[in-house]
Amino acid sequence: MTIAPRAFLPFIDEALDGMVGIAEVLGDARVNLRPDLPDTNSPYAILTHCIGMTTYWLGSVLCGRTSTRDRDSEFRARGTVAEIRQAVKTLQAQIREDLNHVQGNQPLGNPVDLHGNTQYHTQGDVLLHCYTELAQHHGQMELTRDILLAQ
Repeated sequence: MTIAPRAFLPFIDEALDGMVGIAEVLGDARVNLRPDLPDTNSPYAILTHCIGMTTYWLGSVLCGRTSTRDRDSEFRARGTVAEIRQAVKTLQAQIREDLNHVQGNQPLGNPVDLHGNTQYHTQGDVLLHCYTELAQHHGQMELTRDILLAQ
């Protein structure tokens, strides 16, 4: 089965737009709060991580841009709803550009580690990995929102 890279766009947008919607519901007063549970992240940090992850996998791994990602700092990020909304809009515009260069069935030039399995993957494998991570983190943000609103 072959899926055109652009066919992922509505699903990627749904996950990102859903996470922005959660940030908007929480507002500036709660978007940086962490649930009162061990090892949790704020919604702002989760979405910042998603931006970093997507920028890395699509921009660096698939499109060859140099990565300056600091993954650890993503989980300490703080800011306003307006700032995270703009960062997502910028990312979505970049994704649209990046997808012009993705050929799903073409192999990557170097082996990469997708879930503990370093091997040669296709560009489509990396795109699917990126979407899977966004969908998982969207669910994580939904749960985080529910906990924060209940506290």
